[in-house]
Formats: sequence, C-alpha cells, structure tokens
Amino acid sequence: MAARIEHLVTSGTFSLDGGTWDVDNNVWIVGDDTEAVVIDAAHDAGAIADALGDRRLAAVVCTHAHNDHIDAAPELAARTGAPILLHPADLPLWKQTHPDRAPEGNLTDGEVLTVAGVDLTVLHTPGHAPGAVCLYAPALGAVFTGDTLFNGGPGATGRSFSDFPTIIDSIRDRLLTLPPDTTVHTGHGDSTTIGAEAPQLAEWIARGH
Repeated sequence: MAARIEHLVTSGTFSLDGGTWDVDNNVWIVGDDTEAVVIDAAHDAGAIADALGDRRLAAVVCTHAHNDHIDAAPELAARTGAPILLHPADLPLWKQTHPDRAPEGNLTDGEVLTVAGVDLTVLHTPGHAPGAVCLYAPALGAVFTGDTLFNGGPGATGRSFSDFPTIIDSIRDRLLTLPPDTTVHTGHGDSTTIGAEAPQLAEWIARGH
C-alpha cells in the first residue's frame, strides 16, 4: 500500500517558565504497511506504539523540544529501537525534560528523510523555538508544522526561547512559498492549507506589533 498520513490525538500537559497547562497534541504517523516515522511523540508512547502496530519505526522526529511534543519520545524509542531526531538548537529545551537522555541524531535544514518511498524535507523554521522545524512532503501535498503555523496564525512566542519577528520570517520565507493547496498538519488543533493562511500574513504582523 502507498504511503499515507495517520493522525492520533494524545493528551497531557505543557510546562514552561513555571506554568503548566492541559493540552491535546497531534501525533502524525507517515508511512505504509511496513515502515513509518512518528512526528512528535506526545504524552502516550503506548497509544502511539499501538497505532504503529508491527511496522518498523524508522525515526521519532521532533518538530521542536517543548515537553508536550517530546515527553513520550524516549519510551517510544526504547520500545521500537528507533532514533530520536531533533534540531540541535533545541537541545537546551530538550534537556529541561530529558536531562539524562540525548537524541540520537540532529535534524538539519534541507535534509531529506525518506520513509515508505516518500521524501520529507526538513525546513528549519525558528521562532516558536530556536530549533523548530517543519517537514514538507510534496508527494503527499502536506507539510507538518508543529507549533510554527496553526489554523489561524503563528505559534505562540510569548515564552522563553521564542521570538515573534523570527517566527513571522520563518512562515513567510519557508512556508508561504509552498504550493497554496499544501495541507498544513499542525501540532495542535485542526489542519489548514497554505492558501488559507497566506492572506493573513499582514494581519499577523500588525497584530504582533
């Protein structure tokens, strides 16, 4: 069977700067009946492993290192033997959650991860976090944006390690240049498209100043 995108929602908490909030996270599985990658192993390694079944997990890919996106990554890696991949600029955030366990590999801008015959191109999109990345899969007409771009606007930039002008630059230069019909699969909430979000860029900039 051809590669496909599967979606799981897991629930837990997000903690940063002394606060903790209840959150629902999107976990994305990209692959076929034989192998897959997991994008953002959030909260529940057991549920993610169940969704994978007996497929080979090629990698646990982290769009960034806020705890709600990586809290289940070590357990999922231990269950499956898959490496955890993270952009190195997010290691300080990673260490807040997993001080004694480093990722196995670094994500780099322009790197291509291939699973089930589908290429996922790593786009470094800092702003929400220094090492935030998106994963563009042109063959699937999709981009996985983590918390960089949501249905309705940019990710939050009001906490440590984040910066509003930087996230706007990332969205404008790296994401809004993608084909308008590209589906945006987000870290939280509903999916959208590049074409639906692009007209709001000027409004976001005005709102952020």
